[in-house]
Amino acid sequence: MASTSALRDGAVRPSRERPNSRGGRSSRTSIARFLPVVPSILLLALFMAGPVIWSVTISFTNTALTGRNAKDPSWVGFENYTRLLHDPGFPVSVWLTVVFVVASAVIGQNVLGLAIAVLLGRVGRATHAIVTTIVVGAWVLPEIVAAFAAYAYFADDGTLNQLLAGIGIDGANWLYDFPMLAVILANVWRGTAFSMMVYEAALNDVPPEITEAAVIDGAGGLKRLVWVTIPMIRGSIATNLMLITLQTLAVFTLIWVMTKGGPGISSTTLPILAYQEAFKFQEIGYGSAIAVVMILIGAVFSVLYLRTLRPGRDS
Repeated sequence: MASTSALRDGAVRPSRERPNSRGGRSSRTSIARFLPVVPSILLLALFMAGPVIWSVTISFTNTALTGRNAKDPSWVGFENYTRLLHDPGFPVSVWLTVVFVVASAVIGQNVLGLAIAVLLGRVGRATHAIVTTIVVGAWVLPEIVAAFAAYAYFADDGTLNQLLAGIGIDGANWLYDFPMLAVILANVWRGTAFSMMVYEAALNDVPPEITEAAVIDGAGGLKRLVWVTIPMIRGSIATNLMLITLQTLAVFTLIWVMTKGGPGISSTTLPILAYQEAFKFQEIGYGSAIAVVMILIGAVFSVLYLRTLRPGRDS
């Protein structure tokens, strides 16, 4: 009986200790896998989270570039945000920013990028290479180079008006009469390549047997795209929309080179307004408050995309 009891104890005790040892090994393995990404997390915290936290903090002060407030800024609470609400130019800038984002990113880059990706799947290799090179060429240009190219195209004596004059049409002064249209088209031209590449990769992952089944059922090209393909790439659509929206929301160089926010404030989006307030009028605190509003607008767009287009959501 004693030996039987000892054997039972020996059989039970190791089984009680095994989970602990496995748990320890699992914890060590998790830590080991986590260590390689620690430098990346630290860099993101330093160069992304750090400036955001700094901007939010500064927006509650009267920090300036020159004068007494530059040397010894004071805490003013929500005074900058209250001032924004009473600034007649602020709602105009918010509206122009929303129009710029929706027209050039949500509609322009997104729809055009999807259309080009669909068409590229139906052409030969040579045509695919030519179209891809042309579209991606605008995207890989430095932003300042693309901005000057767009300015030269839409200027009063620029390329567009010269082409129109060649067919007997008097062109408009696009950057003065239609500044938002000019910068929207320029941003679509420069940014469509990103959406095209995202959607091309997503379309390549659609199982061919599903498309073939839709063809057998008699679904035409447009019906297959709307009812079969798009629902299957909803995750890619949400990701693409979120990324291009955040990129477009922060566009500054393109608009500044082409119009500088003018004429008047007719193309002054929030990045332009924040720059003018912070560096032209030297009110860093007020400019930071505008930047925080931009962050909030980007967060609203992101939440809407994720809630509306997340994979697995019922239609």
